[in-house]
Amino acid sequence: MENAPSRPEKAGPRIPKVNLGETFGALKHRNYRLFFFGQLVSLVGTWMQNVAQSWLIYDITNSKAYLGYVSFASSIPIFLVSLWAGVLLDRLPKRKVIIFTQVASMVLAFVLALDVFLKTIQPWHIIVMSFLLGCVNAVDMPARQSFVIEMVSREDLMNAIALNSTIFNAARIVGPSLAGVALAWLGAGWCFALNGFSFIAVILALMAMKIEDRIAEPTRAHPFKQVAEGLAYVKSNKTIRMLILVVAVSNLFAFSYSALMPSFAKDVLGAGEMGFGLLQSFVGIGALTGALLIASAKSTNKGFMLTLGNIGFPLAALLFSLSRSLPVSAFLLIIVGMGFMVQNATVNTLIQLNSEDSKRGRVMSIYTLVFQGFFPVGSLLTTSFAEVVGTPIASMTGEAIALFFGIIWFLKAPFVRKL
Repeated sequence: MENAPSRPEKAGPRIPKVNLGETFGALKHRNYRLFFFGQLVSLVGTWMQNVAQSWLIYDITNSKAYLGYVSFASSIPIFLVSLWAGVLLDRLPKRKVIIFTQVASMVLAFVLALDVFLKTIQPWHIIVMSFLLGCVNAVDMPARQSFVIEMVSREDLMNAIALNSTIFNAARIVGPSLAGVALAWLGAGWCFALNGFSFIAVILALMAMKIEDRIAEPTRAHPFKQVAEGLAYVKSNKTIRMLILVVAVSNLFAFSYSALMPSFAKDVLGAGEMGFGLLQSFVGIGALTGALLIASAKSTNKGFMLTLGNIGFPLAALLFSLSRSLPVSAFLLIIVGMGFMVQNATVNTLIQLNSEDSKRGRVMSIYTLVFQGFFPVGSLLTTSFAEVVGTPIASMTGEAIALFFGIIWFLKAPFVRKL
């Protein structure tokens, strides 16, 4: 019997093949190795501070609204600073900018620790310090994002971004767990102090790099003109514009669960400080798993991976909001972390690969504005709404809106799935 003639395969999404041998491919670059391990230490401290700060403000005030105030104060500088940060990054060597931001973050952590040790801490102190740190982060985040491609080749960019997510979420597992122990045994002040010491690792790593401090396109153009050019560039690029829209909706609504996490831990699930830290760690476990899968995957269809994350993330968060069981909630937070990481790492990579070198700093500053800036707005809305209707309903509302958008986006923007 003769073989039937082969028929062309139907076009469809390619499921990424996992290659464990290339999971850590970007580490072959010396400068990236230094950055990788320096950041790993520093980010553990950062997560300890994040968890301790949330718990401290809720413990002092017993107010869900104050959780939103702190989150809003830490991220509102994104709206004020990030676009100008993009201009700065396209004019100055990014490595030197990052060294400055790390030193500034270290000083702020020590000041907050001293305030706690002296027992002079007040809620408004935490809000002010959150605002100042937010100003630093508004420059630091786009600087680190756009600096990655200077440490590795374009071929290793996806891997490096995924590995950045890996260390971020490895720290997200370790940091909150250590914070829970430190909060119970030592108090919040030591969490802030340990975070301050952790910045030394990344500062030394940046100083040890052998790298040419270069500027993609030196210019004397007026900063206002450069900001306008960056905004016009994003608006004219259909792919980047759509990707940033995905991030905007996700961070405005899908993180409702995160803004209310201390309330979920204390009021809904009946967990204490250590339980709160562990819940945060389960999100990190899921995100770390997602990051490792992306780092190991070879796929030409990043848009398909993005679609999975954009729907899976809010769906899992919605189910978490419905849960009243600590083990079930912990499991769902793992899925939440995986969905978020698949979405975020893919968006980040696609934006950078579709950006011109001379405009990458400004593009990533716009991405940072949306990624960080929309979260506090959503947090403020969610936590204020929770004061009226309760934690679960407020969280479910946000997740349902994000899920609805993900489904509409899937149906109306098929070209993104083919990227």
